[in-house]
Amino acid sequence: MPNFSEPGATLIFVVTIAASLLGLYRAPQLIEVCLFRPYYFLRRQQYHTVVSSGFVHADLGHLLFNMFTFYFFAFPMERLFGTQYFLALYLFGLLISHGCTYFKQRDNSLYASLGASGAISAVLFAYIVYFPTTTLFIFPIPVPIPAALFAVGYVAYSYWAAARERGRINHDAHLCGALSGLVYVLMVHPQAYRLLFETLF
Repeated sequence: MPNFSEPGATLIFVVTIAASLLGLYRAPQLIEVCLFRPYYFLRRQQYHTVVSSGFVHADLGHLLFNMFTFYFFAFPMERLFGTQYFLALYLFGLLISHGCTYFKQRDNSLYASLGASGAISAVLFAYIVYFPTTTLFIFPIPVPIPAALFAVGYVAYSYWAAARERGRINHDAHLCGALSGLVYVLMVHPQAYRLLFETLF
């Protein structure tokens, strides 16, 4: 279990919760400033939004869902990877997922998104490569859920929601973020895939 001794994950966890709650309940203009708008990204040089949008959320449920996932997977990944590689993974997931969003929505002036979904998906799927047999207990489900099944469900819901473009939550980012996590592990530790296949097969 996380003990908050991992500085990178702890910082992201605290800042994301604080910024999201501030934007939701005290300073809604913060969310507007942080929103990632692909149409205006180059036109208005809103470069900071590829990062800032990952620290604010659409509503309390969105925040809780993402932080729940982050809590159980990010802290172990930092212990495994070390702070430097963990932060690089998180940033890689954030940037790649926003890149996918940019190319899909760059001509849509009405589109805006927010949330840490892409980066968290990267962490989640990198975790699955190393710990494919991990199980989770998620209230109120009374049986353990394999982490890999949770990951598939996470992405499946995102695909369904993205097709319906529900709200400002960037569900497309889950898909690209998941792939970026797998690619990141392949780049920095390709031997992990050999161990994965030996574990599963």
